[in-house]
Amino acid sequence: MADLITVEDPDDPRLRDYTGLTDVELRRKREPAEGLFIAEGEKVIRRAKEAGYEMRSMLLSAKWIDVMRDVIDELPAPVYAVHPELAEQVTGYHVHRGALASMQRKPLPTAGELLRSARRVVVMESVNDHTNIGAIFRSAAALGMDAVLLSPDCADPLYRRSVKVSMGAVFSVPYARLETWPKGLESVREAGFTLLALTPDDKARSLDEAAPHRMDRVALMLGAEGDGLSTQALVAADEWVRIPMSHGVDSLNVGAAAAVAFYAVATGRPES
Repeated sequence: MADLITVEDPDDPRLRDYTGLTDVELRRKREPAEGLFIAEGEKVIRRAKEAGYEMRSMLLSAKWIDVMRDVIDELPAPVYAVHPELAEQVTGYHVHRGALASMQRKPLPTAGELLRSARRVVVMESVNDHTNIGAIFRSAAALGMDAVLLSPDCADPLYRRSVKVSMGAVFSVPYARLETWPKGLESVREAGFTLLALTPDDKARSLDEAAPHRMDRVALMLGAEGDGLSTQALVAADEWVRIPMSHGVDSLNVGAAAAVAFYAVATGRPES
């Protein structure tokens, strides 16, 4: 059973995992270096636990202690009970959901390990917005994508905002980082995948025409919001694909575009 510890000092060193959660640059460096990430809210905490992540500690306001009692009773990790005002002082923002957990990261698999068993893979290039990362992972989990590969400069899927937006779906879809870019794409092709670059370019074939759901192994490449895929990534692709647009709209937010494309890749339309 976890120890339930009341904390009244925002500078208590035991709360260090939770300090400055709104300082993106600090947390972006510190969390991977220290092997931790923050899960926020009851559902996300439970999903992280169910996915096998070890809990370092929890930070709860009083009203959440009973809600999380079953989790508390199963854990050896300490649980810090604090007033909402103190939680805000420590974290830097009002913790609306009243429950935070510091979780231990797992070692990432290699791209090669994921590619051996996958058939439908997402490849992200330079996606640095944590909201978009979370949205893409949520759609990938919901629509049957098997794995996610990240270019070296993509944002951290386990950053608090990404985890929150994904509603814990980042725990459901395995991911790895390609060590080099775009050279790392060669290993994806060598594993038998067709590299499809999603782009609004007129030269691209529509997803209906390309029919990726009929392909044996597909790696769908997505670029960052606004910039899209780089020239180097587009050159490395086997084929360019696009989502047909109406009413003069030329593109979608990358999160929305990903959901549409994942459906076409993983499921497709029923055969006529």
